[in-house]
Amino acid sequence: MSDHDREYDVVLWGATGFTGRLVADYLAGRYGASDLDWALAGRSEGRLADVRRELAADHGDAGAGGDSDNDGDGDAEGLADLDVLTGDAFDRDSLDAIAERTAVVCTTVGPYATYGSELVAACVEHGTNYCDLSGEVHWMRRTIDEHHERAVETGARIVHGCGFDSVPSDVGTLLLQTHAGEELGAYCDEVRGHVSIRGGAFSGGTIASMVEMYREGATDRDVRRILADPRALDPPESRGAPAERPQRGVSYDRERDTWTAPFVMAQINEPVVRRSNALLGYPWGHTFRYGEALRTGDGVKGAATAGALAAGQGLLAGALSVGPLREALDRYVLPDPGDGPDEETIEGSSFRMRLRGTGASDDHPGGFAVEATVRGDRDPGYGSTCRMLGESAVCLARGEVDSPHDGGVLTPASGIGLPLIDRLEGTGVSFDVETVERGD
Repeated sequence: MSDHDREYDVVLWGATGFTGRLVADYLAGRYGASDLDWALAGRSEGRLADVRRELAADHGDAGAGGDSDNDGDGDAEGLADLDVLTGDAFDRDSLDAIAERTAVVCTTVGPYATYGSELVAACVEHGTNYCDLSGEVHWMRRTIDEHHERAVETGARIVHGCGFDSVPSDVGTLLLQTHAGEELGAYCDEVRGHVSIRGGAFSGGTIASMVEMYREGATDRDVRRILADPRALDPPESRGAPAERPQRGVSYDRERDTWTAPFVMAQINEPVVRRSNALLGYPWGHTFRYGEALRTGDGVKGAATAGALAAGQGLLAGALSVGPLREALDRYVLPDPGDGPDEETIEGSSFRMRLRGTGASDDHPGGFAVEATVRGDRDPGYGSTCRMLGESAVCLARGEVDSPHDGGVLTPASGIGLPLIDRLEGTGVSFDVETVERGD
């Protein structure tokens, strides 16, 4: 069955959750009900109907385009008639019934290691494209091992990490390397990313995924091994190749004159970028290096901030590694699933990721540098993430992909590629790239 024969372009699974509602609100505002054939899905028909009613009320007079300035027809009647589909994350038959009706399943239901495996299996079997927000490296490794070959056979593109993890890192690096190849005739040997975040907050769902990773790691040696492996997501031929681990302490970047702290998402993004290089056929070389960190600024203040962030992350990781402390934090301190930042926090936050690639070539024996900047004008984990995920789903539904793969367990860069940047234009998430002088 081709995607054009499917009843829906996109089914949003988990539309009643905190992040799912944000994605639904974004799709309603940008595409309405006439520019995209989509449906809401989850466990409760009543709660899904409530979401549908809210979408119609909020976007009935906005037109598809909402806050994104797109043309369309987001009338209240169309949104009020969105289909709602019910299923259960552990009921394969119900998930099969959903997967076979749509070109793409877009899911926000985590922890994915707990709630996502049957849905991936259903999409793979029916040749249905799939995108999620998973940053659970051990589970991503599991889906690769269990489903990659079958997904190649059925033509299902299974694309993990389509939010703040790992679109800025992964697609940003692809943009940078594409620019280097086209403008300088060579790729960068190394790319370093510095992330700056203003405001922002974690939701209960994100915390739940983190807690579940530590919980599984405490009882499963294979999970611990995967989480510690910087090439955990690589194909077999490069799994054992040397690779540096994510930054653990405070560091000073002389070239960019800034202190840096460990970035908690680096343990997700770095393996994803390495997998992209592998799936694209190693265009950046088998020894390509990628790393990222939090930028904290220069001087004493920058050093102190980096030290405080590194210490705080270390304490949290230590606490989550100890069973009784982890359970106490999960029960009494950390936010519950379904909780998240308020609208003011989401709208008032932002992020910037600066990726700097360096290399050398016959034409540039002294070396060259390329810099890509990814910006988001909302909270990275929610306001910007819902845009990245929503547009990833639309790219997959409409065949707007630049990929050497017709199917498989892929990454944003290898499964969708640069068309995602075009689709995100005007949404508040932007990508820019330029050649810079070494030392700038």
